[in-house]
Amino acid sequence: EENYIKALEYYNKTGFSFVNLGDCEELWENTPSVVVEKNRSILAMEAGFLAQDRYYRIIGNHDLEWNYLIQQNLYLKPVFGDKLRIHDGLVLTTSYNDKAYTFFLSHGHQGDLKSDGNAFSKWVVAAIWTPIQRFLEVTINTTSDSFELVDQHNIIMYEWSATQNNLVFISGHTHKPVFASLDHIDRLSKQLEKAKAQNDPALIALAETQLQKRKLEYAGKKFAKSMVHPTYFNTGCCCFSDGDITGIEIADGYIRLIIWESSDKGSIRLVLEEASLEYVFQQF
Repeated sequence: EENYIKALEYYNKTGFSFVNLGDCEELWENTPSVVVEKNRSILAMEAGFLAQDRYYRIIGNHDLEWNYLIQQNLYLKPVFGDKLRIHDGLVLTTSYNDKAYTFFLSHGHQGDLKSDGNAFSKWVVAAIWTPIQRFLEVTINTTSDSFELVDQHNIIMYEWSATQNNLVFISGHTHKPVFASLDHIDRLSKQLEKAKAQNDPALIALAETQLQKRKLEYAGKKFAKSMVHPTYFNTGCCCFSDGDITGIEIADGYIRLIIWESSDKGSIRLVLEEASLEYVFQQF
């Protein structure tokens, strides 16, 4: 929670727009009333972005209930106000060398047979299955829980994005950060190889520590090496077991994978990966 609060304070102060990319609240295991009451102060901080027209809330599979106006009016709008809108996705456009480019942002459960479907199946999940799961405390494997499903789903998302024309797809859902179609574990491994080649003990120790930490978090999940086009990014997770949170920033002509983590000096923001948008677009 501390890292999330510090991140909200930083991004509000520096003028960022905030895209909350789905599964904003865990409504499969908790009722809306409990979630809102426990997180009212944080939701009020998010509402500060909305008051300045800098807030976009995307629906995910674990918060499908927010699709329905009665739930919005009962629980969210008393905090956010009537300006709040819930979206399935967000499209951002820009240009480079007289060509149009699109950033498409969605939670990423689309295409997951357990989490996506027609309007009726969505209603069944939100109105019938979710209350049953809460009452019986049923736990099932979702994409973010299953290591095999994570990589399968990331590959599906990448393969779709790679077929689109001048499009960058940014999603969440899997809880595994991806930057320019390459997962964080692979990048850390490359950093370790580079440190060893330079025979730098300090860099080697740092890379080994970070690699071990994330391998435990991702439980050794593998990733396809065939994802060669930088069309797919994944924000990762805001509820890692150690309190760290990851996200994607787009600012000042750059796209960045960042992490907020706890330190002796409190919550700090670190840039894990970055690339200029020009470089990304040139790879298309």
